[in-house]
Amino acid sequence: MWTDFDDSHREEPCEGERALRLPGGRTLRATAVLDTYWRFATKRQQLFFARLSGPPPWTNDPVLASFRFTNAYRASDRVSQYLIRNVIYDAERSSEDTFFRIVLFKLFNKIETWEKLTAALGDLRWEAFNIDGYARVLEALLRRGERIYSAAYIMPPPQLGAVRKHENHLRLLNLMMKDRLVNRIVAASSLDNVFETLKQYPSLGNFLAFQLAIDLNYSKIIDFSEMDFVVAGPGACDGIRKCFADTSGLTERDVIAAMSDIAEDEFKRLDLDFPNLWGRPLHLIDFQNLFCEVDKYARVMHPSVRGRSGRVRIKQRFAPTERALPQYYPPKWKLDVPQHLSKPNHRSEKRAN
Repeated sequence: MWTDFDDSHREEPCEGERALRLPGGRTLRATAVLDTYWRFATKRQQLFFARLSGPPPWTNDPVLASFRFTNAYRASDRVSQYLIRNVIYDAERSSEDTFFRIVLFKLFNKIETWEKLTAALGDLRWEAFNIDGYARVLEALLRRGERIYSAAYIMPPPQLGAVRKHENHLRLLNLMMKDRLVNRIVAASSLDNVFETLKQYPSLGNFLAFQLAIDLNYSKIIDFSEMDFVVAGPGACDGIRKCFADTSGLTERDVIAAMSDIAEDEFKRLDLDFPNLWGRPLHLIDFQNLFCEVDKYARVMHPSVRGRSGRVRIKQRFAPTERALPQYYPPKWKLDVPQHLSKPNHRSEKRAN
């Protein structure tokens, strides 16, 4: 769906163009937005560590201070952190229950929905799953005017015979479990294979199947490198179009992979001190996310450079609220997170983006 670079919408020349020679000999035509991409990654990661260190202000960048942007590392975002600590690694669980819980959480992608399901139904496990019981809890939330889906991205409803969207999603989960999909996921030979297997199910297109594959890969049921495979979402595709006037025939996936090859040199060229995640460098999923975020950031910083969507404003403003933010990552990553930052209530701080 998002594979071939198309620069037919561009007005030539783009802002601040320069030739960018990649390892292997390809030369891309980069715009000034690519420099902003590296600066944004650095500022956003510095903001992340500043928040862990003390009270605001955490940045002198007025755009970062005013609008919501995800972290440089996907796994550091609030919802991913909750998923890893509270859904996946809250207890020792079977592969079946781990898969069930991850998919259930991601179908709604909203912490409050998960917590209210847990409060009403207890420990959420496949053995005790009942579509009608879950649907009643969700219906009650909707009647009270509460949102049950995250606004982060659209979850299209699978057409599985129910009237209500949430019940169709519960039916999708039930279908996956009855199909013993978890066995095929566990037996997968690559992250690409996991992605293709998930895509066979209703409403899971390229973007959602890839995001779910990454979430499953946080768990112990599969263990693939995040450098093995990536899929560019529509926001990332717009970010790539803003960063490059010409990609020399590379697909978006190729461009994202190229960022990992040149990141160290680019940070050095721009004299940027990028603080990695306790020894973990940026991976393909993170470079993908950064393209999505720089697409938004460039709407303010480079208003003359337009992407395919034509959006000119950033919708979500940053509205911090008090919330503890413990840091917890998949144990298999072996990150050396300081102990005082990994405790659930090490201190009360502003909510993460």
